[in-house]
Amino acid sequence: MTAKSEIEIAATPGTQPARPATLPGDRRGRAGTGRMIRVDQAGELGAAEIYRGQLAVLKDRPCAAVLQDMAAQEDAHLAAFDKLIVERGVRPSALSPVWRMAGFALGAGSALLGERAAMATTVAVEEVIEGHYQKQLDELGPDEAELRGVIAEFREDELKHRDMALENGAEDAPAYQILSQSVKAGTRLAIWLAERI
Repeated sequence: MTAKSEIEIAATPGTQPARPATLPGDRRGRAGTGRMIRVDQAGELGAAEIYRGQLAVLKDRPCAAVLQDMAAQEDAHLAAFDKLIVERGVRPSALSPVWRMAGFALGAGSALLGERAAMATTVAVEEVIEGHYQKQLDELGPDEAELRGVIAEFREDELKHRDMALENGAEDAPAYQILSQSVKAGTRLAIWLAERI
């Protein structure tokens, strides 16, 4: 007697097919590592543009020095992932022009709401990115020690950015919770898209 196919099992009354452990488009192994590098490079591109947009509006404000410090670190992160993209032959996100425009628009738009709103945006983005980096660290095997080191270092930088933004009044931004949740949702969507496109 032959084993029933998944289609037959799914059609059998009273049985539920098992849900897949991954979503369509998910990859494992080397392809998964390439996706990590692609999404991280896209994320650092977006982050660099967020700070560029914030500094375009707030360049003469007291928070400019803090923003410049964070922007310099994001530029260094982007340079590191640009290098990994080339070294590993990873295709960059096809949406890179979108990440540039969206990042700058988010940065400038939050800055137009004031220094605290700009800082609130930083907190929201960095909290999502920190969790994203931690998930990658949990998934990477021992054969990816170099990539693990890069991601671990950058995760610590993102936590410092979050803390600096909190120290600079992020939670005092008008409608902080609404702004924070909106930015987090957009950041999560951007991560999902950048992994795949």
